Amino acid sequence: MSSSRTGRGPVRGGVRVRALLVPLVLSALVVLVAGCQRSGPGDGPEEPPTVNVERSGLSMLLGAGDLGAGWRADDARPGLPPWPWEQDDCPDYRSSDYTAKSHRRAAVERYYRLPDGSSPAHHIVETYEPGWAERNVDDVRAVLQRCASYLVHGSRVSFDIIDPHYLGGVGLLVRGRIAHADTPTTARYFVMVKRDETVSTISLPDLGNQAAVDSIAAKAVARLG
Repeated sequence: MSSSRTGRGPVRGGVRVRALLVPLVLSALVVLVAGCQRSGPGDGPEEPPTVNVERSGLSMLLGAGDLGAGWRADDARPGLPPWPWEQDDCPDYRSSDYTAKSHRRAAVERYYRLPDGSSPAHHIVETYEPGWAERNVDDVRAVLQRCASYLVHGSRVSFDIIDPHYLGGVGLLVRGRIAHADTPTTARYFVMVKRDETVSTISLPDLGNQAAVDSIAAKAVARLG
């Protein structure tokens, strides 16, 4: 998954695998452009509604300190990034089957890095048109079912829903794995939480314990308000 716009993932055992680092392998979506609205005579122009929604999303992104000691945050990236659950390497995945992503009003994203250059974390906050955030959740579940396990250049990519009602029902906790023939299996965690029409998705390297993931997820929920 999805879920930087590198278009390529890490090289594992001589094989370049893209599917596990969801946000790092996203394909581009068309940006939805909202027109400007103007107020009455004598007043200056108001900001486009998309700008206001985007600004709200920026305040919901995690800070580096939310992930723990040593993490550094890149600048937040405004503009509509690709959907964080694209799975183009999955043989059973067809992007056109998942319609909710075309009903996003705005989205922002941020990457987080450790000084040792190990696998980054990623956070994306998306705001949907009325009624479409819940449909997005359905689309994500469908992707995880359809692409639960598949081969990419000889490596086995798999996804397990660890908790379908994570954090008291507001979220979804997923573990992704890549099993290689000649190197240790790598794992990554994905947390998706929803409040009203806002969806927050975090991609994390294996932090070694469930408590660390739970703590970051709880902070993401708090930022949703």
